[in-house]
Amino acid sequence: MSNETKITETETTDETKAKETENTEKTDEKKPKKKKGLSPEKIEIVVAVFLGITALLTAWATWIGSLHGGNQSTNYTKSNNLAAEGNSEYNAGMQRYLSDLMAWNTIMDYTFQEEIARTNGNEVEAQLIDAKIDTYLNSNCSEILINAAKEMNEYNAGVTDQSQRINSPFEVNGVQEKYFEKANELISESEEILKEGQSDNAKGDAYNLVNVIYSVVLFLLGIVGIFKSLPNRTVVLAIAVVGLVLATIYMCTIPLPTGFDITSFFSR
Repeated sequence: MSNETKITETETTDETKAKETENTEKTDEKKPKKKKGLSPEKIEIVVAVFLGITALLTAWATWIGSLHGGNQSTNYTKSNNLAAEGNSEYNAGMQRYLSDLMAWNTIMDYTFQEEIARTNGNEVEAQLIDAKIDTYLNSNCSEILINAAKEMNEYNAGVTDQSQRINSPFEVNGVQEKYFEKANELISESEEILKEGQSDNAKGDAYNLVNVIYSVVLFLLGIVGIFKSLPNRTVVLAIAVVGLVLATIYMCTIPLPTGFDITSFFSR
């Protein structure tokens, strides 16, 4: 009886262990298996992170684009003012040139009278006319003409061949350009600043394009949660991330505004 009891107890123990093992396997089957890759919860976290990053980058691009727009407006205004000033100087230079031309014609008449007086042997009258020429030259002619006349006399003093002589100070090399020198400088400066304004305009347009791409990225990130299928969510999220990366790379290639210093905005 003792052996039979032991055998019965052993069989009972084995059956109990078998049932426990079976119950454990059923319990394990009921537990949800962890899926590899992105879960809906992880996608929501990633979307939230990229929404914040895109919002910050959009604000940055908007700010820098507005600075370029401000520089463009300033440069266009400066360019217009310099161009107007240059045109005014050009008109003044032309008037100065015509005035000197008329004054030189008058001086030539006095010189002709002086030669006639010397030919007639009237040295006193010739000296008076010579003094009159000097007074008229200093009173009615510009510094440009006076200096050109000196250069002409110095050149003619060393020339023996009459065909090589200079008969008018306006024939001196570079004299006529001097009348419009300041006007040309102002107009050249105006053109340079205009180019800077056009460059700022192009850079501002580039930042606007970046903002458009960021807006599309924000839209894609916003509709990720609408899709019920996990693969569809993943595809839309991937497209948004690629767009964000490409737009950011492109933005980094656009130069910042001239003289931009972010620390200067905190020192005011």
